[in-house]
Amino acid sequence: MTRLSRLYLGLPMWANPEWCGSLYPPYGGQEGWLADYARVFSAVEGNTTFYSGAPRSETVAGWSRQVPANFRFCFKLPATLTHEQRLQGIESGFDAFLEALAPLHDRLGPLLVQLPRNFGYSELPRLEALLARWPPGIGCAVEVRHPEFFHKGVAEVALNRLLITHRANRAMLDVRALFSTPAEGSPDLVRAQNEKPRCPLHVLSTGEQPLIRFIGHLDESVNWHYFQPWINQVRLWINQGKTPFLFVHTANNRQAPQLARKLYQAFADDIGLLPMGDFAGERQTSLF
Repeated sequence: MTRLSRLYLGLPMWANPEWCGSLYPPYGGQEGWLADYARVFSAVEGNTTFYSGAPRSETVAGWSRQVPANFRFCFKLPATLTHEQRLQGIESGFDAFLEALAPLHDRLGPLLVQLPRNFGYSELPRLEALLARWPPGIGCAVEVRHPEFFHKGVAEVALNRLLITHRANRAMLDVRALFSTPAEGSPDLVRAQNEKPRCPLHVLSTGEQPLIRFIGHLDESVNWHYFQPWINQVRLWINQGKTPFLFVHTANNRQAPQLARKLYQAFADDIGLLPMGDFAGERQTSLF
């Protein structure tokens, strides 16, 4: 594996009409968005499966044809499995979800198990049962939000031991920038701060694919202040032979592509990565 492919960078989704004119051409249908996205970014978080469940097989096959072999989809498990059933009795639903993604199995990064805010220590046996039957060829990342998993006590020790045993990655949700200022006067910040959990950041790699979800602020200087320490951490993981995944959000996600490009450039300068591809919209605008 080349050094370039040892860092995967992406956004929470690719289908966002607000990126027309920057990431995508200002005019044109969304049928070309994924291909344009994959010319710039190497991974996508794929939030739609959390809300909508497994996509149709023909849809998945179409996605496979639009991205290069080194691109990675990191879909979230559907909320019906994680939040409604709370990982209990989900065997058939989980198997059906993986079957729907079969055309992409060679392009899957770690799938994300995002657990409810009140999923705590007493329910860890359900997570253990899921990880015990997790397919060995597909990566897994687990995002916990219950406060007891952030106090370095019995619950967190048990969680981390479970993840290490099954080579699952503890997803790291970094919301420090988002919550660094009051949200008054900014509807986007108010909405984002209400939606995202204010969890402490525990930087810990329990698997071979550390997964970071960086939730940025609307102020670029604030984002840079909180992001800078990640450069050394990601470099360390790469030098250890690990493959980090970094997903960049902002409070409204309008400027997420631009923020991700700036953060990637910091890695490119520090680690020696190749430049990102040009944004299709900006490239097209420059022709006129």
